[in-house]
Amino acid sequence: MTLYREPKVFSTAELKMGSGNSGLLVTEVKKNMKLTSDADFAIIDGSPGIGCPVIASISGVNMVLIVAEPSLSGISDMKRIIETANKFNTKLAVCVNKYDTNIENNEKIKQFCQNNKIDFVGQIPFDKKAVEAVNNGLTIVDIDCAAGKAVREVYKETIKILSN
Repeated sequence: MTLYREPKVFSTAELKMGSGNSGLLVTEVKKNMKLTSDADFAIIDGSPGIGCPVIASISGVNMVLIVAEPSLSGISDMKRIIETANKFNTKLAVCVNKYDTNIENNEKIKQFCQNNKIDFVGQIPFDKKAVEAVNNGLTIVDIDCAAGKAVREVYKETIKILSN
C-alpha cells in the first residue's frame, strides 16, 4: 500500500494476479487513507461491475457516483450498484461515459434515473483527444477536449449534491 502526498493525497495498492480478497484490499486502502490523511474528502475510484471490491468501495461513503456505460451490461451493472448503494442508504448520482456510442441506451439510463428519482449529473462523449491525452500520461481535464469539459461539469454537479 502506498500513500502519496504531493500535490494531492493519493492512496493506492496492488493486488497480485490470482490473489483473493480484493474487497479486503479496498477496505485496507480506505482505512490507510483515513488514518494517514487530513483531507476534507476522498474520491474512491471503484472497480467496474458489482463484486466484493465494489461493495467495499461503497461501504461507509457519503455518496456514490455511478459511471455507467450505455450498453446492456452497463445498464444491468448500474441497476445492481444502485440496489447495493440503496442498502447502504447513501446519496446516489449517475453519469454516462461514452454516451454517444449508443444514444438509445443513454436515453434509457436517463429515463431510468428520472423514473427512480436518481440525480443524473451528466454525460461524457467518446473523445479521441481523451485517448491521446491518456496515452501521453495526461488526464482529460489537463487538455482542452469535449470529454474533459463534460467531466468538469459532472464534477461540479456531483459536488453540489454532496454538499446538500
